[in-house]
Amino acid sequence: MTPATPARIRALLVALTAAVAATTASTASATPANVTPACGAASPGFARCLSLVRTDIDGGRGVRGPNAAGTTAALTSLPSGYGPADLDAAYNLPSSGGADQTVAVVDAGDDPKAEADLAVYRQTYGLPPCTTANGCFGKVNQQGQSAPLPADRGWGAEISLDLDMVSAACPDCRILLVEGNDASVANLSKAVDTAVALGATEVSNSYGTAEANGLQSYSASYAHPGVAITVSSGDYGYGVPNWPADLTSVTAVGGTSLSRAANARGWTERAWGNAYGGAGSGCSAWVGKPVWQTDENCPGRMVADVSAVADPLTGPAVYDSYGGYAGWVVIGGTSASAPYIAGVIALAGNPERYADASYFYGGTAGLNDVVGGGNAERVDCGGDYQCNGVSGYDGPTGNGSPNGLAAF
Repeated sequence: MTPATPARIRALLVALTAAVAATTASTASATPANVTPACGAASPGFARCLSLVRTDIDGGRGVRGPNAAGTTAALTSLPSGYGPADLDAAYNLPSSGGADQTVAVVDAGDDPKAEADLAVYRQTYGLPPCTTANGCFGKVNQQGQSAPLPADRGWGAEISLDLDMVSAACPDCRILLVEGNDASVANLSKAVDTAVALGATEVSNSYGTAEANGLQSYSASYAHPGVAITVSSGDYGYGVPNWPADLTSVTAVGGTSLSRAANARGWTERAWGNAYGGAGSGCSAWVGKPVWQTDENCPGRMVADVSAVADPLTGPAVYDSYGGYAGWVVIGGTSASAPYIAGVIALAGNPERYADASYFYGGTAGLNDVVGGGNAERVDCGGDYQCNGVSGYDGPTGNGSPNGLAAF
């Protein structure tokens, strides 16, 4: 493939910058009626969460499946959506490990039912309890204190998704929920620093905003050598990259459509992109090319690095009884893949490898190469790897999805 010329790159960046506002504004109308963003569009200086909730699935409330002893027959089946065992099978992962790791999730505002909802999820799938009482779970404000907690900012579904996906990947990990005062970039960045100060070994961030001038001043909050920091690549396909996923100090996590299949793996994956959204990808105009990225058509930082399930049509089961949701729902978006990858890194127990994402570029034997699909539903990338799932590296899925722990 012939490398892009500087003129073509400038033209693309201009077009993308103009398109990103229209893409964001049209998201609600472009998203089908049975999928809705958990968080609304963000004002300047604020980030939005990146979870997409299926509104056509109502799984009821309470513990489900074999662990729902004494309940009606209707509750003895597991909820719709993938559970931990499904994801372990899809990604060839062990069901234990990471007991010495603490995965922090950073979100905006308080979910007063976060711990109770997490308990329902973990009991349903037979995972060990993770509570404040046993020292596995903690919830603090952005100053690191258990009180006072911030006001509700409408991120309840996002918080449940984050906690459940970390649990699915690493049932033995400790989990720390750090709640920013609001979704401002300043407060979320402060919450990341607090998570690290409190001993987090991995920090997951399922939010973002289009990269722009002025955000560079917060970069230091996402650079903590010895701590792995994952960030969602975005839910709206190819375009202006998502910040802070565009930072070279983080692992930018893209998304796939994951389906069962009659093949040796038992599953197939494609780059996620459809009318419901698409894994974020793009070429940074603000962050220079790291030496460990060698893709030829982007002179800056390319998003993403690695990926996991994100399509709400093939998404995980999540339990959220707060904020108007039914309890058991299916939620997708790269808000699912970022905490899941944080959990996989914790499961492997080597967070010190991730001062940046270069470790994923040193060899891909432990990753599934995701081929097929694409995320250019709304903005055309010219048909190359920046928006299509191709053999080897591509924007929507990075270097691929987990295949065991060898790449972690």
